[in-house]
Amino acid sequence: MLELTDTDLKQTRFYQDVFTEGRQEEGTELILHQLQLRCGGLAPTLAERVAHLSLSQLKALAGALLEFRGTADLEQWLATHAQE
Repeated sequence: MLELTDTDLKQTRFYQDVFTEGRQEEGTELILHQLQLRCGGLAPTLAERVAHLSLSQLKALAGALLEFRGTADLEQWLATHAQE
C-alpha cells in the first residue's frame, strides 16, 4: 500500500516520540524503585519531581543515587540538576 520499510517508519517523528516516551516511562519507574530501595519511602512531591525529569536527567540521577544516604541527598540533587 504505502510501501514503507521498517527503517522508514523508525525515522518518523511519531516513532521517535513514542520510542522516547516509552524509554522515559521505564527509566522513571526504575529510578523511583532504586530511590525507594536506597532512601526508603519517597514523599509524593519528590516522586513527582523525579517523574518530570528528562531522560538525560534520569541517567544522571541513576549514577548519583548510588552515593545517596537519604532523601536529603535527593532533594539537594534535584535542586541543582532538575533545572538544567
